[in-house]
Amino acid sequence: MGVAKLTDQNTIVPDSKYARVERERRYLLNDLPKIMSRMDYHLQITDNYITGTRLRIRKVRDPNTNKWIVKFTQKFAPDPADLSRTIITNIYLNAIEAETLSVFEANEIRKNRYPFPFEGREFSIDMFLGDLFGLVMAEVSFETDEELDNFPLPRFALAEVTNNEIFSGGKLSVLTFADIRKEVEQSGLAGEVSRK
Repeated sequence: MGVAKLTDQNTIVPDSKYARVERERRYLLNDLPKIMSRMDYHLQITDNYITGTRLRIRKVRDPNTNKWIVKFTQKFAPDPADLSRTIITNIYLNAIEAETLSVFEANEIRKNRYPFPFEGREFSIDMFLGDLFGLVMAEVSFETDEELDNFPLPRFALAEVTNNEIFSGGKLSVLTFADIRKEVEQSGLAGEVSRK
C-alpha cells in the first residue's frame, strides 16, 4: 500500500474558528498626504511571502522602542474577483519560532506604515522601500459589508486599486516599481491618476 499524497483535489480546508473576515479597500497615492511627513511616527514592516503558498511572515518593528511583533499569517480571498474581503488567520511568533520559519524560500516586501486618521476613519499609509521604492498606498478597514460597499474614494487618493490583484501583497512581492508604473499605464489607471 502506497503513502497517500496531499493534493489540491484531496485536501479540504474547513472553516476555522480562528480565522476572520478582513474587509479592506486599497488606494494608490502620489505621496504621503500633505499634512504628513516622513519623520512622523511609523512602523517598519517586513513581509516575507512564502513561495507557492498563501502564507507570509510579517515582522513589525517600532523604531521608537526597537520592539518587534512577528506574525505568521494565512490570507486569501474566497472570491478571487473580490479582493476587498479576505479570510485572515494570524499566529504570533516568538524569536525562536520566527527563526525556525525563516528557512522557507520567500519574496520580501519592506515598507514604512504611517497611521492616518481621516474623516473618522483610521487609514494606514504604506511607503514601500527596496525594489518598490516610489510606491505609496493607503488602506482602510471596515467592520461590516455595508460600510465597505458604501465608502467613497478619499480625496487624498489617486485611484482605488482594491480589486487589482497586482496591488495585493503576494503579487507586489515579485514586482518592482517599474513594473507597477507599467501596470498603471497599461490598465487605464494612468488616466484616473492624471485627472487628479
